[in-house]
Amino acid sequence: MASAKLVCALLLCIVLSAPMLNVDALSCGVVAGDLAPCLTYLKKGGRVPLACCKGVVALKSAAKTTQDRRDACNCLKQTASQVGGVNAGFAAALPRMCRVNIPYKIGTSTNCASIK
Repeated sequence: MASAKLVCALLLCIVLSAPMLNVDALSCGVVAGDLAPCLTYLKKGGRVPLACCKGVVALKSAAKTTQDRRDACNCLKQTASQVGGVNAGFAAALPRMCRVNIPYKIGTSTNCASIK
């Protein structure tokens, strides 16, 4: 359960970074499921699993509105704090590692309200 929450938090940050996330159709649970394969990387670093990057891409593609991205960001932050042990540097590097362009920093210090 904790790993799903961490994945959700990280995915949310990614989704917020992505300009296309539909929170009405994309719940925190969906975000967590997409990012679940990223959990080990987010905590320990190393190689990013292909399934993790596929989840990041899927979330970015789903983000359609500003509110979607903000909601996803808040979900990711909440999940990361509940799960614990997420390395901020690994989280911030995830988009680059997956070759996904996100216009803001992914992390627990991100001001989700400022995301456009």
